[in-house]
Amino acid sequence: MALPESLKSRLRLPVVGSPLFIISNPDLVIAQCKAGIVGSFPSLNARPIEELDRWLQRISEELAAYDAENPDKPSAPYAVNLIVHGSNNRLQEDLELCVKYKVPVVITSLGAKEFVNEAIHSYGGIVLHDIINNRFAKKAIEKGADGLIAVAAGAGGHAGTTSPFALVQEIREWFNGPLLLSGSIACGTSILAALAMGADLAYIGSAFIATDEANAEEAYKQAIVDYNSSDIVYSNLFTGVHGNYLAPSIRDAGLDPDNLPVSDPSAMDFGSGGNTDAKAWKNIWGCGQGIGAVKSVGPAAGLVAKLTEEYDEARARLAAIA
Repeated sequence: MALPESLKSRLRLPVVGSPLFIISNPDLVIAQCKAGIVGSFPSLNARPIEELDRWLQRISEELAAYDAENPDKPSAPYAVNLIVHGSNNRLQEDLELCVKYKVPVVITSLGAKEFVNEAIHSYGGIVLHDIINNRFAKKAIEKGADGLIAVAAGAGGHAGTTSPFALVQEIREWFNGPLLLSGSIACGTSILAALAMGADLAYIGSAFIATDEANAEEAYKQAIVDYNSSDIVYSNLFTGVHGNYLAPSIRDAGLDPDNLPVSDPSAMDFGSGGNTDAKAWKNIWGCGQGIGAVKSVGPAAGLVAKLTEEYDEARARLAAIA
């Protein structure tokens, strides 16, 4: 497919580490990029706005220094996630800093805005927009996004309900540009499966929660190891948008994961817990259904190495069959 050379030539594994609210930080992003996959973080993780300036400066400088020392094995590009929703009163400031540092890849979520795409395109950046259905995919491309992130059933965070097979197939009927797939991808075989379906890159988040660099409580990291798909609940209570969360964390917050009320979607409120005292991502732990593949907590580079080994083995098996 039409993957930009600026991405394709710098990846050692066809993976983007998805932006994890609260959890993604410069340590994790830099480790992911040095390991050969795109590392990303939500701009709102850096608070106040001055912190975002410091984060972008550090990431840019450390990756540039690494590339100078490793010209034969340069780092992958990094990405910043912008929440393009009316509730984000920092969007313009964050966008200006992305332009200032010429962030290579910008991931937009919860709305598609032409002025955002135009600003990123002004310096040659790439915009990838995450969507949960084909209708939103078409709107994103119409408004100038370069590529799409198909957030299918089983993905962590604000996931959709459509099978990845159906979602990729529907998008590929009309779109031949960059397409990423998210949804229960936590091992190398799933990366290869995503490409076989028609995606250009796999989009992996939950597995990176269980890494040394991630800004998550140790109990959260261990929960990713200890639990599996049967321990995940799909609810819109905590932010107004449906997402996948670990049932044990919901119980620990004093709620019944099997009997959660429905939230008002118009009162979208990221991280505040809506009408509850439980805060999404902080003490209500989000993750995708693929966590059963995560067996231990360790460095991000080690996880990328494991994914690469599994991916190469899966490719070799298919080649032997053919």
